[in-house]
Amino acid sequence: MNRDQSAIGADPVAHSPRVWDYWLGGKNNYAVDRRVGDLLRSTYPPVVDLVRASRAFLARALRHLAAEAGVRQFLDVGPGLPSAENTHEVVQRVAPDARVVYADNDAVVLAHARVLLRGQGTAYVEADLLDPAGLLDAVARTLDLDRPVGLVLTNVLGHIPDLDRARRSVRELVAALAPGSHLVVADGRTDGGGPFDTAVAMWNQAGSQPYELRTTEQIAGFLDGLELLEPGVVQTPLWRPDGAPGRLVEHVCAVGRKPGA
Repeated sequence: MNRDQSAIGADPVAHSPRVWDYWLGGKNNYAVDRRVGDLLRSTYPPVVDLVRASRAFLARALRHLAAEAGVRQFLDVGPGLPSAENTHEVVQRVAPDARVVYADNDAVVLAHARVLLRGQGTAYVEADLLDPAGLLDAVARTLDLDRPVGLVLTNVLGHIPDLDRARRSVRELVAALAPGSHLVVADGRTDGGGPFDTAVAMWNQAGSQPYELRTTEQIAGFLDGLELLEPGVVQTPLWRPDGAPGRLVEHVCAVGRKPGA
């Protein structure tokens, strides 16, 4: 039995982090993930551009927080499978003393992370975004919550279908962080019944982790009460690009600072 046959027998449902890994050119994916990934790409061809734009935005935001804002602690919730330019690699290149905690409740992600994401100043905890108190308790063993933290919530809030519940979780996390902390958010945006909505609807039928697309205004609401960094809530390639912005996609992002410091 080959690798793909074994994988399908063990896990016949496409898995969101593995599909993203496939789109990023990684190897931690199976035939079922590639089939679904190709199907979605045939419906919304820019999906690979979207995934890469999201990754590039995160790197730019992290570099800003480490180099310009002086943040030395980071909490990345729902990071997906390890790949190139992981959060700790980006920030520790700027600030070698930075500490990074990854938090996830996905068994597949946890298994890979515990093997690959090892290093000084880096930890991985099993925790759920829907249990902010438990998550904060787990990360407090590594991070000093009395000092600013960079909270990363990219491509994870759409996995919480109830908007009010998602906002409540974000509010509770941000409330527990020190002034001067930053929230980094990025998520897929509805295109009003267009090809991206169609592709995500197909994913929700085929995948193991349904995803809820939201409007720009709804995504912006996650940053209520924070000081938005310029250029505000924008399509991901437009957030402080290093050069000419890449292809515009149905994906928006923002970085907000908790006031008071």
